[in-house]
Amino acid sequence: MGFSQVAVLASAQTELRPAWRDAQHIDLISSVVTNVFKGTGLSIDDVDFVIDSGSDVLDGRSISNCGFLGALGAHHKEEARVEEDGLWGALYGVNKIRSRSSSIGLIVAYSKPSESNIDLYWSAMVEPFYQRPVGFGQKAALGIQAQRYLAAHGIKDDALAEIVARRWADAAVGGKVAMGEAPDAAAVLAGTEAAWPLTDLMISRPLDGAVAVLIGSEDVARRTGRPPVFITGMGTSMETHALAERTANKLDSVANATRMALGKAGWSSGAEADVVELSGSSVVGELMALEGMGIAAEGHGADVATSDKVNRSGGALPADPIMATGLIRLAEAAKKLSAPVAAGASAPSKAIVHGTGGVAMQTNCVFTLEV
Repeated sequence: MGFSQVAVLASAQTELRPAWRDAQHIDLISSVVTNVFKGTGLSIDDVDFVIDSGSDVLDGRSISNCGFLGALGAHHKEEARVEEDGLWGALYGVNKIRSRSSSIGLIVAYSKPSESNIDLYWSAMVEPFYQRPVGFGQKAALGIQAQRYLAAHGIKDDALAEIVARRWADAAVGGKVAMGEAPDAAAVLAGTEAAWPLTDLMISRPLDGAVAVLIGSEDVARRTGRPPVFITGMGTSMETHALAERTANKLDSVANATRMALGKAGWSSGAEADVVELSGSSVVGELMALEGMGIAAEGHGADVATSDKVNRSGGALPADPIMATGLIRLAEAAKKLSAPVAAGASAPSKAIVHGTGGVAMQTNCVFTLEV
């Protein structure tokens, strides 16, 4: 008996805001869990298991998911917590269904970084005796990563600013990200320095929000009346913890995760994708991810970063709800593959999705989708 094919059945997402002051975690989770079933003909009673992704550190208490079981719809169901981006939660859920132990799974990811000190969150991940006391953390690591990459490939700051401005403009069109006026390239360059050569706007912006994705076996997917969007490949990999020991100007773990996903899907290259939804802790991180996924040659991520198939949702730079960002990429890619197209236009049939976590994108996960 072979593996069961698994499809994305539906998704729901809150607006992503700098701070959801009038809603708690439980409210955000309840909203997406309630809305994800609309139009599917399914209900929470049909769900075999619930997997949630969040951070006890960001939530400010241990085993924080225990307080959200009701909102998750997880009472009297199998429930598991993945302390990583929701895309890893989806990987876990897909494997459960592929093993034929379940038919329908609910994956939920959420975050309220507005209630935390984000710099302390990141510094908790670095070496505690020599690096943490001198202030080394996410921003410093991303700055070093960017310095080396730009120097190696001769890329100028204004090229980065154009990419960032495009991401914000696309996010504004999507209407799912709370923002004022989207910054243009000049505003990106004029922003406060985060870690030279990166300004604040060149680093992903932490926001509050939640997302739910409903996944199911092929027979369930075909009963919902929607064109199934199948998850055909998955891969995950991790860089070494020490930044100094990683390969300069590359994200080896992105390449490894992509190789694994493409091998399962039978693709020859990530460039086959019509839709690319990727996460990046910084704009340079995005370029390195594009190169690791085989969508751009080494040092040429900027050449394809603003193409019409890359991060049309805006990606992580304008909206990074930590722990939920990769799962949102999966939801956005699935929507693009299943959306109707104008007469005469070619419909996209393949998508590649990327999520990341850890300091300077230490951990990476890649999915392939097909219709």
